[in-house]
Amino acid sequence: MSEIKLVVCDIAGTTVCDSGQVVTAFADTLRKYELEFTADQLRRVRGSSKRQAVLEFIPAGPDRDLFAEDVYVSFRDRLAQIYETDGIKPIDGAEQVIRELRAKGVSVALNTGFDREITDLLLRSLNWDEGIVDAVVCADDVSQGRPAPYLIFRAMELTGTINPNYVINVGDTKMDLEAGYNARVRLNVGVLSGAHDRETLEQAPHTHILPSIAMLPTLLGHRASTLHQL
Repeated sequence: MSEIKLVVCDIAGTTVCDSGQVVTAFADTLRKYELEFTADQLRRVRGSSKRQAVLEFIPAGPDRDLFAEDVYVSFRDRLAQIYETDGIKPIDGAEQVIRELRAKGVSVALNTGFDREITDLLLRSLNWDEGIVDAVVCADDVSQGRPAPYLIFRAMELTGTINPNYVINVGDTKMDLEAGYNARVRLNVGVLSGAHDRETLEQAPHTHILPSIAMLPTLLGHRASTLHQL
C-alpha cells in the first residue's frame, strides 16, 4: 500500500449503483429528438464525456453544435429526473473502501463523464459532497474526456500526485480502462459492477478485473504481501 499515493475511481457503475439510469436517460433523449441509435452504439459510448457522446448521434450540419447542446441539456434534465425518482445509492462497500484508503494515507479522487451539475446532484444525494474524497473531476473540467487521460491527470494535479506509477485507476467501462492505460497508471482495474461485462472489459488494457471496488483492499493486501515476500 505504501507505494500507492492515489486511487482514481469512476462514479456511475464503479462507486455508485447504475441500474441502467444513464442508458435510459440517453435513449429517452435521443428518441425525443428523433435521433437514430442502436443498443450497441449506446454501449460503446459508456464511460465517455456525455457531451462528446451526444455528438456521436447527430449528423453534420451548420447548427450541429447548438443542437448538440440542446440534446445534452435535455439528457441532463432527464437523468436528474430519473435519479430523483429512483434514488441513488453507493456500490456495496464503496464508501468503506474509500474511507479505509484515506485512513492509510492514500488519496482518493472521483472522476466522471458527467458534468459538474449532474455530479453535484449525485454527491449531495449520497452525502458525499464534503469530507469523503480528496478530489472530484468532471467532464467539463478537462479539454477532452475518456479515453484521453486528462481526467486522471487532473486528479493527480489536484492531489499533488506527480508520478502515475503511484496511481490506481478503477472503472467499469472500456473507456475507463483505456484512459488508465493512456495515463500509464500503476494498476488499471476493471470492475464488474457497472456497464460492461468481463468479456468487454478484457478487450481493454487492464491489470486486474474485480467483481467490485469492494475487493480492492484484498487485491492491494495480496500485492503488498507478495512484494514483502520478494
